[in-house]
Amino acid sequence: MDKKRIHIAAGIILNQDRSKIFITQRPVKAHKGGFWEFAGGQVEQGETAEQAVVRELEEEVGITTTELALLCSLAHDYPDKALTFDFFLINGFSGEPFGKEGQPGQWVAISELSNFTFPEANEPVLAKILEVLG
Repeated sequence: MDKKRIHIAAGIILNQDRSKIFITQRPVKAHKGGFWEFAGGQVEQGETAEQAVVRELEEEVGITTTELALLCSLAHDYPDKALTFDFFLINGFSGEPFGKEGQPGQWVAISELSNFTFPEANEPVLAKILEVLG
């Protein structure tokens, strides 16, 4: 049976001097619960990935995105899920990000991202972040 491929848009929220990224922790009951992630979510029907990431960041971390750029796109298949990701660098926003849905969130220096456990699908993205911003 084919798994339905789910399209996810996520934002890599950069602080002003581009030295830190805001990450959030997945709810324990969720898929990959307890892992850290870049805020984002599912692209809805009729929505572009850009529109989805702007909406999701408003819903999840309470910021209004003003400047974004696609960092990379990738697909990752878990045993129970097939995912396609678009990861955007969030270079400008208004508001201060926080865990709007009650999830823990924090600013992390790019050099310290490796100290946090991310889902396997994020590994190429973390490598790309270090390549572009490290």
